[in-house]
Amino acid sequence: MSQTRCEGGFSNRRGSRKLKIILILLALGLVAAAPAWYFQREDPEAVSFRTTQVTRGELLVSISATGTVEPEEVVDVGAQVAGQILSFGKDVNGKPVDYGSIVENGTVLALIDDSLYTAEAAQSEAQVSSAKATLQRAVADLEQMKAKLRQAERDWQRAQKLGPSEALAQSSYDAYRSAYETAIANVAVGEASILQARAGVAQGEAVLRRTQRNLGYCTIKSPVKGIIIDRRVNIGQTVVASLNAPSLFLIAKDLKRMQVWVAVNEADIGRIHPGQAVTFTVDAFPGETFTGEVGKIRLNASMTQNVVTYTVEIVTDNSNGRLLPYLTANVRFELDRRDNVLLVPNAALRWRPSAEQVAPEFREAAEKPSGRQGKPGGGGGRGGSMVAGGPSGGMSPGVLWVAEGSYARPIRVSAGLTDGAQTEVLGEGLSEGMKIVTGLQTQNNAPAAASNPFTPKFPGRGARK
Repeated sequence: MSQTRCEGGFSNRRGSRKLKIILILLALGLVAAAPAWYFQREDPEAVSFRTTQVTRGELLVSISATGTVEPEEVVDVGAQVAGQILSFGKDVNGKPVDYGSIVENGTVLALIDDSLYTAEAAQSEAQVSSAKATLQRAVADLEQMKAKLRQAERDWQRAQKLGPSEALAQSSYDAYRSAYETAIANVAVGEASILQARAGVAQGEAVLRRTQRNLGYCTIKSPVKGIIIDRRVNIGQTVVASLNAPSLFLIAKDLKRMQVWVAVNEADIGRIHPGQAVTFTVDAFPGETFTGEVGKIRLNASMTQNVVTYTVEIVTDNSNGRLLPYLTANVRFELDRRDNVLLVPNAALRWRPSAEQVAPEFREAAEKPSGRQGKPGGGGGRGGSMVAGGPSGGMSPGVLWVAEGSYARPIRVSAGLTDGAQTEVLGEGLSEGMKIVTGLQTQNNAPAAASNPFTPKFPGRGARK
């Protein structure tokens, strides 16, 4: 009896444990399922097509680079002698030469102290005068020597006729001959003295010319007509001319024509050629576009951190004088252009709908990819990219999608030139103003994201309670 009660109690306890385990498992299951039920109780937000219009206009394909506005020709005026700057000259307006002064060819820019060079020039003049006097004395001495030579020659001729005899002693005969030979030698010495004197005169005159030239260098003059863009010296400053002449002024010869020096990467230089159209902007005049053309490509490349670039010179008109030297220019080299063509955003060519979003009558055809069209994106989002014709303008097949209610209808097109943002398109039934699909958006205008089966849906503003 007692044993029977014990067995019954043990059985009841075992059943109670099983019940507890079952209840615990049910509770855990409810806890795990509650978030999923909560997040799944709301319907997904309705999505609609994000559209844009087909436009008509011009398409420009270009290469962008930066450069510097430079004067077409700059003359560096330096000092060829050393000395102290005494004063500046006057420009065409009668004002002292300074930054921005307009000068003519020959305008005095600055004066260097010339006292030392004036003294050297005077000394050289005196040396030349002395050399000329020496030359004149040598000429007179030569004439005297020639006269003595003529007399000695006559005496020697008479002695030769008589010969050594009772009428002419041998000693006298020898004396006449010696006098004649001495006179010949003296004439030769006189002629050499003249040559030496003439060389002395020439040397003195050369020194005089050098000193006079140095004296002239004390007056710094403009070698060209232009405008001073830089003054690098002040009154009272001492300039020292050694192997390199110190730079005093920079003069732009003509600011009516300017250049833009642009560093172009080696990957793009093959598409640049002289005469090519160029547009550029400068930060000094925002919103204003300047035009020019490629003048030349410098063949001396430069390398910076293993990047090879070539300097391209762009010529531009600056008759209005708005462009200033050394402004930074944002340059666009025009490679190709199309005028009055239909244009669509590249996003419209890349986008493809899901199978459910394609109009039923086009689903079978849409499942067959055309040309280089991208792969469809998950959940009707953006698919793989579709490459357009590229900068060369070669046509390639593509597809645009037109929204019709909750479905999208395809239009076969040919994609041509692209600038990376817009593409030229041709297609039957395609017209300006037509609305084409570029993507999806929710009712709150947020772009629709691609669906993920492992991501729970969180309640939005319109969630039902």
